[in-house]
Amino acid sequence: MVRSSARLLQLLSLLRSHGHRSGTELAGRLGVTVRTIRRDVDRLRELGYPVHASQGRAGYRLDAGAVLPPLLLDDDEAVAVAIGLRTAAASAVTGIDETALRAMTKLEQVLPARLRHWVTTVQHATVRAGHPGPTVGPGVLATISAACYRRERLRFDYTDHHGGRSTRLVEPHTLVSFGRHWYLLAWDTGRGDWRCFRVDRLRPWTPTGPRFVNRQPPGGDAAAYLARQLSAGPWAVRASVPMHAPAAVVAERLWPGMGTVEAVDATRCLLHLGADTPGDLAWMVAVIGVDFTVTGPPELVDAVRELGDRCRRAVPGGGVDGGVGPP
Repeated sequence: MVRSSARLLQLLSLLRSHGHRSGTELAGRLGVTVRTIRRDVDRLRELGYPVHASQGRAGYRLDAGAVLPPLLLDDDEAVAVAIGLRTAAASAVTGIDETALRAMTKLEQVLPARLRHWVTTVQHATVRAGHPGPTVGPGVLATISAACYRRERLRFDYTDHHGGRSTRLVEPHTLVSFGRHWYLLAWDTGRGDWRCFRVDRLRPWTPTGPRFVNRQPPGGDAAAYLARQLSAGPWAVRASVPMHAPAAVVAERLWPGMGTVEAVDATRCLLHLGADTPGDLAWMVAVIGVDFTVTGPPELVDAVRELGDRCRRAVPGGGVDGGVGPP
């Protein structure tokens, strides 16, 4: 019985790794007769694996079934799935945390002790940083993903960052998980241009609309385009700040969506960015860690001067006009 069960797992692995295997090839790989292969295939079918005889060829293939049969995972695959489930449990998708934890519990029950130790070690040695952002329902993600995949127009109700509401008709291109939010990059048919939408702010209509011819976003990179759009968003304060360092150096120190860099020459560049307040903008420029010059707008000049004075007061003996900061 043990040898027979082990042979079934080997047969399943062979069928899984290739689209089609002849009965003769399978028999040779497993050291059995073609008749034994036929019996083993019947046993896999009884267990729920959709093994079909290939049309026109003497062989077998493993297809996707209507129900999920037991999975055969090697060590690396099992650990990857376990870590992925742990990560999914802390994602921004509504309700997926409980589902992922249930699946994780089932997987841990059957993991060998050595693999369970690896997964537990990773779990205890890692934490998720940052505050949780708005969550998105899995049904919303599924609807948008299907429209992107099938290239079908999507209509939805949208609430912008000012609270304004509108109904949009778009040609969806890509869903992007960016920071703590999900975004939809799409061609807005009403505006005749590309737009980025926060997924937690939209409510899709169903069914989806007619199919469309796929477009490529500017630059051909959806994530890079989204980063540029976020940095150029409707901020209350915007500026272009001369940075005294090469563009490549400054670009490496920006976080996604922080701003865009424009090279001036081999040693200087312009940083285009925005923020809600002049103080936020001053801090963002300062933390990059390279010299810069601020000539405007006036509120940013004042904010940089105030930030500099505050930093000097924080150092004993370094206060403004020779004074010292508070003890």
